[in-house]
Amino acid sequence: MKKVKSSFNIKDLEHISGIKAHTIRIWEKRYKLLSPERTNTNIRKYSLDSLRKLLNVTLLYKEGFKISKIANLEPNEIPTIVRQIALENSSENISINAFKLAMVNFDVVMFDTKYKILVENNGFEFVFFKIFIPLMTELGILWQTGAICPSHEHFITSLIKQKIHVQTEKTQNKKNIYESSPKFVVFLPDNEIHELSILFLNYLILSKGYQTIFLGQSIPIKSLKTLFSQTDLLHFITYITVQPSKSDIFKFVNLFDEILIKGTKNNLSVFGPQIKYLKNKQLPDNVFIHHDLETFVEQFLTQPVFI
Repeated sequence: MKKVKSSFNIKDLEHISGIKAHTIRIWEKRYKLLSPERTNTNIRKYSLDSLRKLLNVTLLYKEGFKISKIANLEPNEIPTIVRQIALENSSENISINAFKLAMVNFDVVMFDTKYKILVENNGFEFVFFKIFIPLMTELGILWQTGAICPSHEHFITSLIKQKIHVQTEKTQNKKNIYESSPKFVVFLPDNEIHELSILFLNYLILSKGYQTIFLGQSIPIKSLKTLFSQTDLLHFITYITVQPSKSDIFKFVNLFDEILIKGTKNNLSVFGPQIKYLKNKQLPDNVFIHHDLETFVEQFLTQPVFI
């Protein structure tokens, strides 16, 4: 794993903060908000402290503070005001920026405090869909472009996973209504390791009163045959981010059908970015692709929640 990134160029700052490089240069020149070092070729290099300061300034700026007022604040005033706003304001943009600050500072306390406020005010599903998904989408792009390092992404992802696990445990303690319905088998295909989405899918299915068998990452198709010793009626759920690849996903679906579905009442539901490569393909009858959770819930989880 790479070391924690400590030096950033102006494009990194633009990508992470959402403030255009041209604007950053103006703020730097006119208001002395940042003081970058210069390379031998006169290229700006910014420290982690500069990134933190820019994220703080960005949050205040998006909250309506004039940049001239921000520039006149004492350096130790800015983080205090930002923390107060970040914790009190539940708007989606401010909340995402607050979690970015928690990530950059590896600040578990800020993450937990902000999360608790959001869940109490809006509920867990709102936080996941409106805050965590946009945040992780943005961070995925930042990681791919090198603006942040794996340490940052892993830190925030592990905290989000913790929250899903807590909600899942609470839900599992409630009674499943539909014990005779199909059991939902939640898994990732062989060599697929991006499990955040299936952790939430598992929670969602449980919250609707159904039973799940959660298997997690990298499960070979043939190993799933052992589940038939438990029940004859299964609904398999998977989420494909990277594997199988675009050239193999159709083969995967057909092999899955051949081994586990054909001639039975079992189903397979497939989510994830790779399903775009199944477009216009002739899929087996019991294989369903879902572009959003709403259609999946309507089709398969339409019963009432808990009684």
